[in-house]
Amino acid sequence: MTKRPFEDEVTVLIVGAGPAGLVLGNLLLAAGVDCLIVERSSRAHVERRARAGYLAAHTVRVLVDNGLGAGLLARGRQHDTCVFRGEQGEFTLRYGELGRGEVHTVYPQQELVADLVAEFLRRGGDLRFDTAVTEVGGVDGERPWLVTHEADGTERRLTGRYVAGCDGRQGVCRRRLPAGATRAHRRRHGVSWLALLVEAPPSLSSVTYAVHDRGFAGHMARTATVTRYYLQCPEGTDPDAWSDSAVWDELDLRMRAERFGPLRRGPVLERAVVDLESDVLDPMQYGRLYLAGDAAGLISPSAAKGANLAVMAAEALADAFAAAVHHGDEGPLARYSATCLPRIWRAQEFSHWMIGLLHAPAGDDEESRFLRALRTSRLDSLRTSRTQQHYFADNYVGV
Repeated sequence: MTKRPFEDEVTVLIVGAGPAGLVLGNLLLAAGVDCLIVERSSRAHVERRARAGYLAAHTVRVLVDNGLGAGLLARGRQHDTCVFRGEQGEFTLRYGELGRGEVHTVYPQQELVADLVAEFLRRGGDLRFDTAVTEVGGVDGERPWLVTHEADGTERRLTGRYVAGCDGRQGVCRRRLPAGATRAHRRRHGVSWLALLVEAPPSLSSVTYAVHDRGFAGHMARTATVTRYYLQCPEGTDPDAWSDSAVWDELDLRMRAERFGPLRRGPVLERAVVDLESDVLDPMQYGRLYLAGDAAGLISPSAAKGANLAVMAAEALADAFAAAVHHGDEGPLARYSATCLPRIWRAQEFSHWMIGLLHAPAGDDEESRFLRALRTSRLDSLRTSRTQQHYFADNYVGV
């Protein structure tokens, strides 16, 4: 491809090649809106980066209806059941038979990202890896711009009509918002997880949530040979301090393997500590800068909503850009935040509810004992109340 000149101009500048940026880019190309995606990491890194893998029914519909779902239809697996384990035993919740009858499609996010990259390039899209955005400006005028640095040191100025910030919570787009341009709502939940990716087949056919006085443990299938586990741990834990044997011994204990059956063991491929945090920016836009995905707000991983909210925002933003470019109607862009925020807050509420369902302090003081008793009561309500089960089903899969 012919190298572009020093200063490039395009209608929509997209910063970040995660699910939000890649879905947005593909939808814009399909709508006849020219765009350019810049990503600071390499293609290999982006396509290997393991993240969530549970896609909601609406997310699957968006991808399939727009020609982006071939991989997940071929290799994704539907999940409609989860299991809860606790001191009083185990119960199974078939959420696919409740509420709207929707299910998850399990498809590792790195595979989805690889699909989206390949399709964007196949459609003739301009995607620049190893390209860092160092400046974002002009977003309060009519010609916003970016300054980028490529791997070979080349500096470019990119000018557009709109900028879509899809570069995450720590990305340059969010950091360049003027003071007072938006209001952040934040909460640290006081819970940390040791996130583990292991080279072992799933031990269980369903997502399994285990509560224990030593802390929460979770099992989530990814592929036939790789499984995601979580272990609640103290804030500030060094993930490398956990040996493989210590990880498996603790998983066996908290998931009550002696009672319910052994876990399939294998080497730990990745380990990291995740502090459960939530934040929401309101509004998700300033001038001609529009944020999507984690750049607009972070949700805790307790209910697998992050990638699904990113796709939802990308769909809304693509429709709004197309209306502005093709019909001169900037009303949908003006309403972008109002369109997305109610669904984001609903997801935040459910994520917060899940945190309370799965976690409680381990201490022996009165408050800790009280909170553990509340957790037991919540689980019992979910096991016995049809109303609670329908609430769980509607919100667990829905966005």
